[in-house]
Amino acid sequence: MTPRFAVVPGEQVHRALAGTENSVVSLIEDAYRLHGDGRTVNPPSYFLRFPDRPSSRIIALPASLGGDAPVDGLKWISSFPDNVPSGLPRASAVLILNDPETGYPFACLESSIISAVRTAASAALAADWLNRGRDRPTRVGFFGCGLIARYIHTYLAGTGWRFDGVGVHDTSADHARQFADYLRQSEVDVRVHESPERLVRSSDLVVFATVAGRPHVTEPGWFAHDPQVLHISLRDLSPEIVLASTNIVDDVEHVLKADTSVHLAEQRVGHRDFLDSTLHDVMTGAVELPHDRPLVFSPFGLGVLDLAVGLHVYREVERAGGLHVVDGFFHELRRYGAPA
Repeated sequence: MTPRFAVVPGEQVHRALAGTENSVVSLIEDAYRLHGDGRTVNPPSYFLRFPDRPSSRIIALPASLGGDAPVDGLKWISSFPDNVPSGLPRASAVLILNDPETGYPFACLESSIISAVRTAASAALAADWLNRGRDRPTRVGFFGCGLIARYIHTYLAGTGWRFDGVGVHDTSADHARQFADYLRQSEVDVRVHESPERLVRSSDLVVFATVAGRPHVTEPGWFAHDPQVLHISLRDLSPEIVLASTNIVDDVEHVLKADTSVHLAEQRVGHRDFLDSTLHDVMTGAVELPHDRPLVFSPFGLGVLDLAVGLHVYREVERAGGLHVVDGFFHELRRYGAPA
């Protein structure tokens, strides 16, 4: 059969994922279990950096997902923070899906939405597992008020979380105000905190979703009330805070690189004993989490998660009869050319 190639634009991606928070979280959980069982291939991410644009980067995440729905592929995602003042989103991305039998790519999907969804679903999944057997936090604080924060709130709310109070803080007062206005559509008590310390101290679940390139939260005392922390942006917390916390990661080898907070902590002490477990360990009951320290989840973000969500989107669009197939995309399919 002649391989076919389809392009799935963002509107179709959004439509396929809207209102499906619980099913997407289940997809992410399945992918984490496959990864923990050694049924994935997830090489290190590759960073393309620019000497003349030090704040910008493009990252390649190759991966292979096994199980009942195997797929190979690559996420190619850019982060250009200077887009934000002009009103353009910071991140843009595409996801390529490859047939594991032939190696041929069969789809290119707009992936900024897929990336945000898998990040938010991973955060919601971790929040659920880290709180099993204990009272759920009722006061959440969002440190960083961009698209990822919005998606994380959507996934927390969509998977049954309810909050008595929501706090927000951002280095941009305008972004904090706009996010607070958005949250007030569904939350009763939403407060903007000008002080980052006040945000942390008043929250028992803290979500870090910033574009920070180095630690800027440095006081362990802010966390004396032992909150749970979804450290999604990875570089906000100082090594001192990391070392004073219980640390859960998605993948040890992946997260200990690229000057993440836990990587800096490893460099500080010369070992990785402060990493308590992975999320897979928590899900399989291999560890018991203490209650007397801040509990920090630091996920580097695995390409296999993007593949799981991307394949789901592709199949939903195909099922609905909406695939945009590019006719003749593959041309040279005969070893010695077409017959004369």
